[in-house]
Amino acid sequence: MKKDKAVVVFSGGQDSTTCLFWALERFEEVIAVTFNYNQRHKLEIECAQNIANELGVKHHILDMSLLNQLAPNALTRDDIEVKEGEDGGMPNTFVPGRNLLFMSFAGVLASQVGAKHIVTGVCETDFSGYPDCRDVFIKSLNVTLNLSMDQQFVIHTPLMWIDKAETWQLADELGALDFVREKTLTCYNGIIADGCGECPACKLRKNGLDQYLSTRKEL
Repeated sequence: MKKDKAVVVFSGGQDSTTCLFWALERFEEVIAVTFNYNQRHKLEIECAQNIANELGVKHHILDMSLLNQLAPNALTRDDIEVKEGEDGGMPNTFVPGRNLLFMSFAGVLASQVGAKHIVTGVCETDFSGYPDCRDVFIKSLNVTLNLSMDQQFVIHTPLMWIDKAETWQLADELGALDFVREKTLTCYNGIIADGCGECPACKLRKNGLDQYLSTRKEL
């Protein structure tokens, strides 16, 4: 597999950066693609650029601003407060159709650059109820992409069945724990590394890290 080429859907956050290291270990050439949908914090794109540059990964930034117009929410509007889901509902950070569009455009890019493999950090374990992070969606989309472009893409989801503690463990096994902790942006309030500590993304990230580090010390 090392001779193959892969496209990594890349936001500059913990999950996608861990997936980027995962891909760099497995594929001869790795290309990162980041989507600009006028997200809440432009720093997210800058962070992705900086990481790609540091790792020597070719990086594409695609304009997806139409998504901002169609699906205003807490990730696309800084005047909407981030809130967790209530009564079993999804949090207001869910952007309808986001992963469908992102993965479709990643497939187009993969076709153009001759990449068979597409890597994404979606996860059904810590997915906040997002329907487009489910394994069944990814498998369905994989078939659809292959049929729509007459290709044989393989979509890889290294994080699909692991929780945040196990994601930190994977980063550690890849020799990237400190890199991911210090240089990625997961925080909904736009603070790199350990973040604000208050938003849902920061709490999930910190709880996973604390859990992993407590286990790591015991080994």
